[in-house]
Amino acid sequence: MKKQRKKYERPKRPWDKERIESEKKLKETYGLRRKNEIWRAESILRNYRRIARQLAANTDTEEQKVIINKLHKLGLIQANSTLDDVLALQTESLLDRRLQTVVVRKGLANTLKQARQYIVHGHIAVDGRRNRWPSTIVKLDDEASVAFYPSSNVKKTLLKAKIAPKVEPKKEVSKEVKEEKKVEVKEVTKEEPKVEEPKVEAPKKEAKEGEVDAGKTVQ
Repeated sequence: MKKQRKKYERPKRPWDKERIESEKKLKETYGLRRKNEIWRAESILRNYRRIARQLAANTDTEEQKVIINKLHKLGLIQANSTLDDVLALQTESLLDRRLQTVVVRKGLANTLKQARQYIVHGHIAVDGRRNRWPSTIVKLDDEASVAFYPSSNVKKTLLKAKIAPKVEPKKEVSKEVKEEKKVEVKEVTKEEPKVEEPKVEAPKKEAKEGEVDAGKTVQ
């Protein structure tokens, strides 16, 4: 079995405080598990910068176009870039092209840790093929084809959640609110006391003068 060589170089000053803090921020920003992934990205960019310096010294335009087109396909530089843009590449520019970062950017996962889990468990496909490596550098042409694998269980559950009707949870009413409502109902149901209207006596009719005189004569 062929022995695999290391694809990165360790820093010459392992206890440099500034470097340790910057690597810690990169790990948190891009959801990396180990610093080896940062060192690997730095070694890749270091090789490209070395090639760019050699081409700048030789002034070979054809080879310059080759490396610029290659980096443009990876999404690291623009099509009309120069060797100066290659020399100015930073570690963040390569980490932005990792499959783990692209999955979050496309909205397939909510967090970087979730994206890494989806990829490792085989739920993500690139150009229709399952990819289990979060550190894969996604090309510009393949970025649109990054999606869930057709037979992924995660994809099925997400589709069911979208189709299913949303049921609003019942709001729990506190005991104090219930008691207040009961008191209000009791106050409304109480009958108001009836107010008796005063009786008005009908006015007596006055006797006519002829009738009074007649009564007196009778007696």
